[in-house]
Amino acid sequence: MSARILVVDDVPANVKLLEARLSAEYFDVMTASNGTEALAICHRAECDIILLDVMMPDMDGFEVCRRIKSDPATHHIPVVMVTALDSPSDRNRGLEAGADDFLTKPVSDVVLIARVRSLTRLKMMTDELRMRAITSLEIGMQAPERSAVSDTGKGGRILLVDDRQSSYERLATILAAEHTIDVEPNPTEALFHAAEGNYDLLIVSLDLNNFDGLRLCSQARSLERTRHVPILAIADPENATRLLRGLEIGVNDYLLRPIDKTELLARARTQIRRRRYTDHLRDNVQNSIEMAITDALTGLHNRRYMESHLATLAEQAATRGKPLALMILDIDFFKSINDNYGHDAGDDVLREFAVRVRKSIRGIDLACRYGGEEFVIVMPETDLHVAGMVAERLRRSIAGEPFAIHKGAMRIEVTISIGLTTLERKGEAVADVLKRADTALYRAKHDGRNRVVSQAA
Repeated sequence: MSARILVVDDVPANVKLLEARLSAEYFDVMTASNGTEALAICHRAECDIILLDVMMPDMDGFEVCRRIKSDPATHHIPVVMVTALDSPSDRNRGLEAGADDFLTKPVSDVVLIARVRSLTRLKMMTDELRMRAITSLEIGMQAPERSAVSDTGKGGRILLVDDRQSSYERLATILAAEHTIDVEPNPTEALFHAAEGNYDLLIVSLDLNNFDGLRLCSQARSLERTRHVPILAIADPENATRLLRGLEIGVNDYLLRPIDKTELLARARTQIRRRRYTDHLRDNVQNSIEMAITDALTGLHNRRYMESHLATLAEQAATRGKPLALMILDIDFFKSINDNYGHDAGDDVLREFAVRVRKSIRGIDLACRYGGEEFVIVMPETDLHVAGMVAERLRRSIAGEPFAIHKGAMRIEVTISIGLTTLERKGEAVADVLKRADTALYRAKHDGRNRVVSQAA
């Protein structure tokens, strides 16, 4: 889908010019003649990027940008101010209002389109993360929007890659007022430094001696550990055209020397705020995935995950001609624990039981809470004899030491019954294996509990 660009300007000729430029590059263009109209379009989520004039009658562009960036519903929309104002104070005022860039008219077509394309990629990545994170809200996790709009962008960790001592000393001094700064004057070591440092921002000089700064930026984008770290490039004015190439390969923002102190700090804060927001989105997505396949009380995998993953393990075992052991475990008389000591005590037992299970199995084994007080352990490349030894060791681990309940105020005896079987025949349905293990479990309980019963295929 083509990006939707909102052009906001009260001068029709300016609107027509930008509309023609963007349409020629196959962007979808919509327009607004004032700030109020622009805010309404943003709230309806109808645009991906905003090109915003500053001088407008009802509400100037600074105020429009400030409102967009302070609203949790719209703060993630990139804003580029396109204006005739060209003083450093105007530029800094726009960046302080939250603008992602500030372009002075007349803007060359090449610069404009390169910036719009760069921000389009960023916006679409953010949109994908936002869409995936919707599940996080449904399961009660906190959305990051509120913290994002209140984030100052300060207190970040920055790696500055620059081999000119006079340059990096000045830049480091400026940045140190708000951030923790590491300087790497050796560009050949910079990528390793960046990968190990957990940085919020990389600032890379494109005027390195005997080294291509753009290659370093490209390498950072291709390396998993630095792929999502924003990059701010710095170049001398005669190398300005290389910055456009930088935007194409993943540079997030840039500055031309001589560097204005206020602008450097403002652009660094913008990139760090965005990094924290997207990291929060990714964390929410990862947590929601983990919660979807994990039992919240015990931390073991849940039944849904077990049922889907067991089929894969069974197929692998059959293909490789290897055995696959499966055991179902049931905590004996668990209902009486809840009835006599309360459900909190039952939860204490389940949590401690999961801990002991983890200690008794290998990393390749799959332990799941099957439901209530029933658990399943799947053991790849394990025959019935070895699995029986593991099951007996686990049974002794449970019975051999009382379980603490009520925060350690009491200790109670707990035992388990285990039904054990293996998948030996190629093509056997996993449901049949589970049923056979369940039958063995029934025999263990019928024969007096606190025992392991095996049933061969």
